[in-house]
Amino acid sequence: MPLFVYVDYAGVALFAATGALAASRKQLDLIGFLFFAIVTGTGGGTVRDIILGRVPVFWVLNPTYVIVCCAVGILVFFTAHLVESRYRLLIWLDAIGLSAYCVMGAAKGLAATGSPTIGIVTGTLTATFGGILRDLLANEPSVLLRPEIYITAALVGGGLFTAANALDLPLYAASAVGVIAAFSVRGGALYFGWTFPTYKAKPGRHPDDVM
Repeated sequence: MPLFVYVDYAGVALFAATGALAASRKQLDLIGFLFFAIVTGTGGGTVRDIILGRVPVFWVLNPTYVIVCCAVGILVFFTAHLVESRYRLLIWLDAIGLSAYCVMGAAKGLAATGSPTIGIVTGTLTATFGGILRDLLANEPSVLLRPEIYITAALVGGGLFTAANALDLPLYAASAVGVIAAFSVRGGALYFGWTFPTYKAKPGRHPDDVM
């Protein structure tokens, strides 16, 4: 449907921008920008399609997605120096992309299997895996290791979209519920520093003490 086409392109473009911004932080050349933009923009959707058995994956069937990533990478290459804090922009664009892509991924999971559980899982994977790949390739601390809530935002967005869909809400309304919920959680975590309690372990015993 047209709505999901727009959401899909938007999610890919936003994640591609975060990949290109990561390349700018590493002072890479234009090819490096394009590589990071493509891998980050398509990474989550590629994993989703492989899990769902949808091969060839989406960007092979429709190379426009690769063109969008390249266009974004080129744009960031020539404009990144205008941004005072590129990492701050990166994490906020990542938050917007996560919000769009958790709904997109959930919708594709539901369409392929009819299972709400699979919809939530594919929504979460689609929304988070591109960012994980970006940080791994850039040798940056993974966004998963930041103290603020991250994966939970994708779970909330995908879960509420799935629930709204089960209640037969119109597609636009269900999508809006998911996107707004995910961005509210992730944006609130970034702005207010929301976190969950962390595991507090006692120091491990020396191996000689347990022999």
